[in-house]
Amino acid sequence: MTATSTVTSRVNWQTLADQALAGEVLSREQALAVLTAPDAELLDQLAAAYRVRRHYWGNRVRLHFLLNAQSGLCPEDCHYCSQSKISAAEIEKYPFMAQEKILAAAERANTLKAGTFCMVISGRSPSDRVFGEVLDAVRQVKERYPMKICACLGLLDETQTQQLAAAGVDRVNHNLNTSEANYSEICTTHTFDDRVNTIQAVQSAGMTTCSGGIFGLGESNDDIIDMALALRRLEVTSVPLNFLIPIEGTPFEGRHELNPRQCLRILCLYRLLLPSQEIRIAGGREVQLRQLQPLGLYAANSIFVGDYLTTPGQAAQTDYAMIRDAGFMLEGPDGEAIEPPEAISKAL
Repeated sequence: MTATSTVTSRVNWQTLADQALAGEVLSREQALAVLTAPDAELLDQLAAAYRVRRHYWGNRVRLHFLLNAQSGLCPEDCHYCSQSKISAAEIEKYPFMAQEKILAAAERANTLKAGTFCMVISGRSPSDRVFGEVLDAVRQVKERYPMKICACLGLLDETQTQQLAAAGVDRVNHNLNTSEANYSEICTTHTFDDRVNTIQAVQSAGMTTCSGGIFGLGESNDDIIDMALALRRLEVTSVPLNFLIPIEGTPFEGRHELNPRQCLRILCLYRLLLPSQEIRIAGGREVQLRQLQPLGLYAANSIFVGDYLTTPGQAAQTDYAMIRDAGFMLEGPDGEAIEPPEAISKAL
Protein backbone atom coordinates (compact mmCIF):
# COMPACT_ATOMS: atom_id res chain seq x y z
CA MET A 1 0.00 0.00 0.00
CA THR A 2 1.21 3.50 -0.75
CA ALA A 3 1.01 6.48 1.55
CA THR A 4 -1.28 9.29 0.52
CA SER A 5 -0.84 12.95 1.29
CA THR A 6 -3.79 14.97 2.51
CA VAL A 7 -5.21 17.44 0.02
CA THR A 8 -5.91 20.63 1.94
CA SER A 9 -7.02 23.07 -0.76
CA ARG A 10 -10.73 23.86 -0.75
CA VAL A 11 -12.69 22.12 -3.47
CA ASN A 12 -15.95 23.16 -5.09
CA TRP A 13 -17.87 19.91 -4.63
CA GLN A 14 -20.59 20.90 -7.07
CA THR A 15 -17.90 21.14 -9.75
CA LEU A 16 -17.13 17.48 -9.10
CA ALA A 17 -20.84 16.72 -9.45
CA ASP A 18 -20.83 18.56 -12.78
CA GLN A 19 -17.95 16.37 -13.95
CA ALA A 20 -19.66 13.18 -12.85
CA LEU A 21 -22.88 14.14 -14.63
CA ALA A 22 -20.89 14.95 -17.75
CA GLY A 23 -19.32 11.48 -17.71
CA GLU A 24 -15.88 12.75 -16.77
CA VAL A 25 -13.68 10.74 -14.41
CA LEU A 26 -12.42 12.58 -11.36
CA SER A 27 -8.67 12.98 -11.24
CA ARG A 28 -6.79 11.17 -8.49
CA GLU A 29 -6.14 14.49 -6.78
CA GLN A 30 -9.88 15.26 -6.78
CA ALA A 31 -10.71 11.80 -5.48
CA LEU A 32 -8.17 12.17 -2.69
CA ALA A 33 -9.71 15.53 -1.85
CA VAL A 34 -13.08 13.85 -1.32
CA LEU A 35 -11.60 11.32 1.10
CA THR A 36 -9.46 13.77 3.05
CA ALA A 37 -11.84 16.74 3.28
CA PRO A 38 -12.49 18.21 6.73
CA ASP A 39 -15.67 17.26 8.53
CA ALA A 40 -16.95 20.83 8.13
CA GLU A 41 -17.38 20.17 4.39
CA LEU A 42 -19.18 16.84 4.71
CA LEU A 43 -22.68 18.23 4.16
CA ASP A 44 -21.51 20.05 1.05
CA GLN A 45 -20.03 16.80 -0.24
CA LEU A 46 -23.28 14.96 0.43
CA ALA A 47 -25.23 17.69 -1.40
CA ALA A 48 -23.01 17.21 -4.46
CA ALA A 49 -23.32 13.42 -4.31
CA TYR A 50 -27.09 13.68 -3.91
CA ARG A 51 -27.37 15.84 -7.00
CA VAL A 52 -25.78 13.02 -9.02
CA ARG A 53 -27.82 10.33 -7.23
CA ARG A 54 -31.05 12.24 -7.82
CA HIS A 55 -30.29 12.63 -11.53
CA TYR A 56 -30.12 8.85 -12.03
CA TRP A 57 -32.29 7.47 -9.22
CA GLY A 58 -34.63 10.23 -8.07
CA ASN A 59 -35.61 9.82 -4.42
CA ARG A 60 -36.13 6.04 -4.61
CA VAL A 61 -34.41 3.47 -2.38
CA ARG A 62 -34.06 -0.12 -3.55
CA LEU A 63 -34.27 -2.94 -1.02
CA HIS A 64 -32.33 -6.18 -1.32
CA PHE A 65 -32.83 -9.26 0.86
CA LEU A 66 -29.85 -11.49 1.67
CA LEU A 67 -30.11 -15.23 2.32
CA ASN A 68 -27.07 -17.17 3.54
CA ALA A 69 -28.14 -20.43 1.90
CA GLN A 70 -24.97 -22.34 2.84
CA SER A 71 -22.89 -21.27 5.80
CA GLY A 72 -19.32 -21.87 6.94
CA LEU A 73 -16.81 -24.59 6.05
CA CYS A 74 -15.17 -22.43 3.38
CA PRO A 75 -11.64 -23.42 2.22
CA GLU A 76 -10.64 -19.82 1.47
CA ASP A 77 -8.64 -17.64 3.89
CA CYS A 78 -10.36 -14.24 3.49
CA HIS A 79 -9.18 -12.54 6.69
CA TYR A 80 -12.35 -10.52 7.28
CA CYS A 81 -14.77 -13.43 6.93
CA SER A 82 -16.28 -15.44 9.79
CA GLN A 83 -16.89 -18.36 7.41
CA SER A 84 -13.29 -18.81 6.23
CA LYS A 85 -11.06 -21.74 7.10
CA ILE A 86 -8.90 -19.54 9.36
CA SER A 87 -11.83 -18.13 11.34
CA ALA A 88 -12.56 -19.24 14.89
CA ALA A 89 -15.79 -17.22 15.03
CA GLU A 90 -18.76 -18.97 16.54
CA ILE A 91 -21.25 -19.06 13.70
CA GLU A 92 -23.94 -21.43 12.55
CA LYS A 93 -22.63 -23.85 9.91
CA TYR A 94 -24.89 -25.80 7.56
CA PRO A 95 -24.98 -27.29 4.03
CA PHE A 96 -27.17 -25.92 1.26
CA MET A 97 -30.66 -25.22 2.60
CA ALA A 98 -33.70 -27.33 1.81
CA GLN A 99 -35.96 -25.87 -0.87
CA GLU A 100 -38.79 -25.14 1.57
CA LYS A 101 -36.50 -22.95 3.69
CA ILE A 102 -35.34 -21.03 0.63
CA LEU A 103 -38.93 -20.48 -0.48
CA ALA A 104 -39.88 -19.31 3.01
CA ALA A 105 -37.04 -16.79 2.90
CA ALA A 106 -38.16 -15.63 -0.54
CA GLU A 107 -41.69 -15.12 0.76
CA ARG A 108 -40.31 -13.02 3.61
CA ALA A 109 -38.24 -10.97 1.18
CA ASN A 110 -41.29 -10.34 -0.97
CA THR A 111 -43.36 -9.30 2.06
CA LEU A 112 -40.61 -6.89 3.12
CA LYS A 113 -40.88 -5.15 -0.30
CA ALA A 114 -37.44 -6.29 -1.46
CA GLY A 115 -36.93 -5.95 -5.19
CA THR A 116 -34.01 -8.40 -5.24
CA PHE A 117 -33.58 -11.76 -3.52
CA CYS A 118 -29.86 -12.41 -3.00
CA MET A 119 -28.90 -16.06 -2.55
CA VAL A 120 -25.39 -16.64 -1.17
CA ILE A 121 -23.39 -19.80 -0.51
CA SER A 122 -20.04 -20.16 1.23
CA GLY A 123 -17.12 -21.84 -0.49
CA ARG A 124 -14.63 -21.33 -3.29
CA SER A 125 -17.11 -22.44 -5.95
CA PRO A 126 -20.19 -24.69 -5.89
CA SER A 127 -19.97 -28.46 -6.32
CA ASP A 128 -22.00 -29.97 -9.15
CA ARG A 129 -24.61 -31.18 -6.66
CA VAL A 130 -24.98 -27.84 -4.91
CA PHE A 131 -24.98 -25.99 -8.22
CA GLY A 132 -27.88 -28.14 -9.42
CA GLU A 133 -29.79 -27.39 -6.21
CA VAL A 134 -29.15 -23.67 -6.69
CA LEU A 135 -30.59 -23.83 -10.21
CA ASP A 136 -33.70 -25.64 -8.91
CA ALA A 137 -34.15 -23.06 -6.14
CA VAL A 138 -33.84 -20.19 -8.62
CA ARG A 139 -36.54 -21.65 -10.87
CA GLN A 140 -38.93 -22.16 -7.96
CA VAL A 141 -38.46 -18.66 -6.57
CA LYS A 142 -38.90 -17.16 -10.05
CA GLU A 143 -42.19 -19.02 -10.51
CA ARG A 144 -43.66 -17.63 -7.28
CA TYR A 145 -42.38 -14.09 -6.76
CA PRO A 146 -41.80 -10.98 -8.90
CA MET A 147 -38.38 -10.25 -7.40
CA LYS A 148 -35.10 -10.24 -9.27
CA ILE A 149 -32.63 -12.92 -8.21
CA CYS A 150 -28.96 -12.28 -7.49
CA ALA A 151 -26.67 -15.26 -6.86
CA CYS A 152 -23.35 -15.14 -5.01
CA LEU A 153 -21.68 -18.52 -5.46
CA GLY A 154 -17.93 -17.91 -5.45
CA LEU A 155 -15.70 -18.36 -8.47
CA LEU A 156 -17.62 -19.27 -11.64
CA ASP A 157 -16.75 -20.15 -15.21
CA GLU A 158 -18.64 -19.30 -18.40
CA THR A 159 -20.51 -22.62 -18.53
CA GLN A 160 -21.85 -22.06 -15.02
CA THR A 161 -22.85 -18.46 -15.68
CA GLN A 162 -24.71 -19.51 -18.82
CA GLN A 163 -26.65 -22.11 -16.81
CA LEU A 164 -27.51 -19.51 -14.18
CA ALA A 165 -28.81 -17.13 -16.83
CA ALA A 166 -30.93 -19.90 -18.38
CA ALA A 167 -32.43 -20.73 -14.96
CA GLY A 168 -33.58 -17.14 -14.47
CA VAL A 169 -30.80 -15.49 -12.44
CA ASP A 170 -30.82 -11.77 -13.17
CA ARG A 171 -27.53 -10.81 -11.58
CA VAL A 172 -24.45 -12.42 -10.04
CA ASN A 173 -22.52 -10.90 -7.14
CA HIS A 174 -18.78 -11.29 -6.87
CA ASN A 175 -17.04 -8.51 -4.95
CA LEU A 176 -13.56 -7.24 -5.72
CA ASN A 177 -13.37 -6.43 -1.97
CA THR A 178 -10.28 -4.19 -2.22
CA SER A 179 -7.73 -2.94 -4.73
CA GLU A 180 -5.51 -5.25 -6.74
CA ALA A 181 -2.44 -3.93 -4.90
CA ASN A 182 -3.96 -4.65 -1.49
CA TYR A 183 -5.55 -8.01 -2.30
CA SER A 184 -2.78 -10.28 -1.00
CA GLU A 185 -3.09 -8.52 2.37
CA ILE A 186 -6.64 -9.82 2.84
CA CYS A 187 -6.60 -13.20 1.04
CA THR A 188 -3.98 -15.62 -0.30
CA THR A 189 -6.05 -18.58 -1.56
CA HIS A 190 -7.26 -16.81 -4.68
CA THR A 191 -6.31 -13.64 -6.53
CA PHE A 192 -7.81 -10.36 -7.60
CA ASP A 193 -7.65 -11.62 -11.19
CA ASP A 194 -9.73 -14.68 -10.22
CA ARG A 195 -12.48 -12.32 -9.13
CA VAL A 196 -12.23 -10.22 -12.27
CA ASN A 197 -12.49 -13.37 -14.39
CA THR A 198 -15.75 -14.35 -12.67
CA ILE A 199 -17.22 -10.89 -13.27
CA GLN A 200 -16.32 -11.10 -16.94
CA ALA A 201 -17.83 -14.60 -17.20
CA VAL A 202 -21.09 -13.21 -15.78
CA GLN A 203 -21.09 -10.41 -18.32
CA SER A 204 -20.42 -12.81 -21.19
CA ALA A 205 -23.55 -14.76 -20.17
CA GLY A 206 -25.67 -11.63 -20.49
CA MET A 207 -26.41 -11.12 -16.80
CA THR A 208 -25.81 -7.88 -14.95
CA THR A 209 -22.96 -7.72 -12.47
CA CYS A 210 -22.90 -6.89 -8.78
CA SER A 211 -19.47 -6.13 -7.37
CA GLY A 212 -18.16 -3.88 -4.63
CA GLY A 213 -15.91 -4.07 -1.64
CA ILE A 214 -15.25 -3.84 2.07
CA PHE A 215 -13.66 -0.89 3.83
CA GLY A 216 -11.76 -0.96 7.10
CA LEU A 217 -9.38 -3.74 6.03
CA GLY A 218 -6.23 -1.65 6.34
CA GLU A 219 -6.51 -0.16 2.85
CA SER A 220 -5.07 3.23 1.96
CA ASN A 221 -6.98 6.04 0.28
CA ASP A 222 -5.27 5.03 -2.95
CA ASP A 223 -6.67 1.51 -2.55
CA ILE A 224 -10.17 2.93 -2.08
CA ILE A 225 -9.81 4.95 -5.27
CA ASP A 226 -8.22 2.12 -7.24
CA MET A 227 -11.06 -0.27 -6.46
CA ALA A 228 -13.63 2.30 -7.59
CA LEU A 229 -11.76 2.83 -10.83
CA ALA A 230 -11.53 -0.95 -11.38
CA LEU A 231 -15.31 -1.25 -10.93
CA ARG A 232 -15.79 1.60 -13.39
CA ARG A 233 -13.56 -0.11 -15.98
CA LEU A 234 -15.48 -3.36 -15.51
CA GLU A 235 -18.77 -1.47 -15.99
CA VAL A 236 -20.47 -3.28 -13.11
CA THR A 237 -24.17 -2.56 -12.65
CA SER A 238 -24.59 -2.73 -8.88
CA VAL A 239 -22.01 -1.79 -6.24
CA PRO A 240 -22.47 -3.03 -2.65
CA LEU A 241 -20.21 -1.15 -0.25
CA ASN A 242 -19.54 -2.96 3.04
CA PHE A 243 -17.93 -1.53 6.15
CA LEU A 244 -15.98 -4.04 8.20
CA ILE A 245 -17.63 -5.59 11.23
CA PRO A 246 -14.57 -6.79 13.17
CA ILE A 247 -15.96 -10.20 14.14
CA GLU A 248 -14.33 -11.92 17.09
CA GLY A 249 -12.41 -14.98 15.96
CA THR A 250 -11.36 -13.56 12.60
CA PRO A 251 -7.85 -12.21 11.87
CA PHE A 252 -9.33 -8.72 11.55
CA GLU A 253 -11.20 -8.77 14.86
CA GLY A 254 -9.04 -5.95 16.24
CA ARG A 255 -9.42 -3.55 13.32
CA HIS A 256 -11.32 -0.40 14.20
CA GLU A 257 -10.28 2.05 11.50
CA LEU A 258 -13.58 3.63 10.44
CA ASN A 259 -15.82 6.39 11.71
CA PRO A 260 -19.24 7.43 10.38
CA ARG A 261 -17.96 10.57 8.67
CA GLN A 262 -15.24 8.71 6.77
CA CYS A 263 -17.79 6.11 5.68
CA LEU A 264 -19.94 8.91 4.27
CA ARG A 265 -16.98 10.39 2.39
CA ILE A 266 -16.36 6.98 0.82
CA LEU A 267 -20.01 6.79 -0.26
CA CYS A 268 -19.74 10.28 -1.78
CA LEU A 269 -16.60 9.34 -3.69
CA TYR A 270 -18.16 6.19 -5.13
CA ARG A 271 -21.24 8.11 -6.26
CA LEU A 272 -19.02 10.64 -8.02
CA LEU A 273 -16.81 7.97 -9.64
CA LEU A 274 -19.71 5.60 -10.43
CA PRO A 275 -22.50 8.10 -11.08
CA SER A 276 -25.12 5.90 -12.77
CA GLN A 277 -24.52 2.65 -10.90
CA GLU A 278 -26.75 1.33 -8.16
CA ILE A 279 -24.75 1.91 -4.98
CA ARG A 280 -25.79 -0.11 -1.95
CA ILE A 281 -24.89 0.50 1.68
CA ALA A 282 -24.32 -3.12 2.62
CA GLY A 283 -22.89 -4.98 5.63
CA GLY A 284 -21.73 -2.90 8.57
CA ARG A 285 -23.88 0.16 7.99
CA GLU A 286 -25.53 -0.17 11.41
CA VAL A 287 -22.15 -0.66 13.12
CA GLN A 288 -20.08 1.93 11.28
CA LEU A 289 -22.55 4.64 10.18
CA ARG A 290 -24.60 4.38 13.38
CA GLN A 291 -26.82 7.47 13.83
CA LEU A 292 -25.66 8.89 10.48
CA GLN A 293 -27.21 6.06 8.45
CA PRO A 294 -29.91 8.31 6.89
CA LEU A 295 -27.23 10.59 5.44
CA GLY A 296 -25.83 7.63 3.51
CA LEU A 297 -28.99 7.60 1.40
CA TYR A 298 -28.00 10.94 -0.12
CA ALA A 299 -25.17 9.13 -1.94
CA ALA A 300 -26.42 5.54 -2.11
CA ASN A 301 -29.75 4.41 -3.54
CA SER A 302 -29.97 0.90 -2.13
CA ILE A 303 -29.71 -1.03 1.16
CA PHE A 304 -30.17 -4.56 2.44
CA VAL A 305 -33.29 -5.14 4.51
CA GLY A 306 -33.08 -7.86 7.14
CA ASP A 307 -29.93 -9.66 8.26
CA TYR A 308 -26.53 -10.19 6.64
CA LEU A 309 -24.57 -13.41 6.20
CA THR A 310 -23.57 -14.11 9.80
CA THR A 311 -24.46 -10.84 11.53
CA PRO A 312 -27.87 -9.27 12.25
CA GLY A 313 -29.20 -6.15 10.58
CA GLN A 314 -31.59 -3.67 12.10
CA ALA A 315 -35.33 -4.25 12.07
CA ALA A 316 -37.13 -3.70 8.79
CA GLN A 317 -39.49 -1.29 10.52
CA THR A 318 -36.50 0.87 11.51
CA ASP A 319 -35.30 0.91 7.90
CA TYR A 320 -38.75 1.93 6.66
CA ALA A 321 -38.89 4.75 9.21
CA MET A 322 -35.41 5.94 8.22
CA ILE A 323 -36.36 6.01 4.54
CA ARG A 324 -39.69 7.72 5.16
CA ASP A 325 -38.33 10.29 7.63
CA ALA A 326 -35.56 11.30 5.21
CA GLY A 327 -38.16 11.95 2.50
CA PHE A 328 -37.34 8.98 0.28
CA MET A 329 -39.62 6.41 -1.36
CA LEU A 330 -39.19 2.69 -1.78
CA GLU A 331 -38.59 1.30 -5.25
CA GLY A 332 -40.86 -1.69 -5.86
CA PRO A 333 -39.91 -4.76 -7.93
CA ASP A 334 -41.43 -3.07 -11.01
CA GLY A 335 -39.27 0.02 -10.54
CA GLU A 336 -42.18 2.23 -9.44
CA ALA A 337 -41.95 4.34 -6.30
CA ILE A 338 -44.05 3.15 -3.34
CA GLU A 339 -44.56 4.46 0.16
CA PRO A 340 -42.59 2.66 2.89
CA PRO A 341 -45.03 0.66 5.07
CA GLU A 342 -46.11 2.31 8.30
CA ALA A 343 -46.02 -1.03 10.09
CA ILE A 344 -45.04 -4.60 9.42
CA SER A 345 -45.42 -7.78 11.43
CA LYS A 346 -42.73 -8.29 14.07
CA ALA A 347 -42.65 -11.92 12.97
CA LEU A 348 -40.90 -10.77 9.82
